[in-house]
Amino acid sequence: MTNEALQNLISSWIPDPIAIGLEFTEEKSQFLNITVQPEQLHQLMTQLKSNSETNFDYLFCLSGVDWGAALGVVYHLESTTHRHTIVVKVKTDDRENPTFDTVCDIWYTAEFHEREVFDFFGIKFNNHPNLKRLFLTEEWDGFPLRKDYVDEINMVIK
Repeated sequence: MTNEALQNLISSWIPDPIAIGLEFTEEKSQFLNITVQPEQLHQLMTQLKSNSETNFDYLFCLSGVDWGAALGVVYHLESTTHRHTIVVKVKTDDRENPTFDTVCDIWYTAEFHEREVFDFFGIKFNNHPNLKRLFLTEEWDGFPLRKDYVDEINMVIK
């Protein structure tokens, strides 16, 4: 399915995509990019996987991102049957309590990746079954992949 066909199909699922903040872009990428509001994330992801025309059955990348003013997550999805790929982005301006719904109930592999994002960015995932630090110790203060993170003790000077 082409990016345009994917966009038309996904738009048909939602009566007024613009009203709920759904944005489509191709951003110098071969993949269709969708930016979704946090409140719509789980519903959209469920439909992307379960719809027979999209069948995005493979979550091959889930990354935390610090865009400066906003924190977010970028999901790369592929359909192994239809051979199309899509990128879904979600972000929040709430840097004190960044929270999104988990997608590990949709793609089990997200459980590990969401823990990594929590560990390094401090983004919490609602309904995650085991959200705790993965690489850093429980005593670690802060989230080292945030742009505003400062660690005077472990700082490496070149």
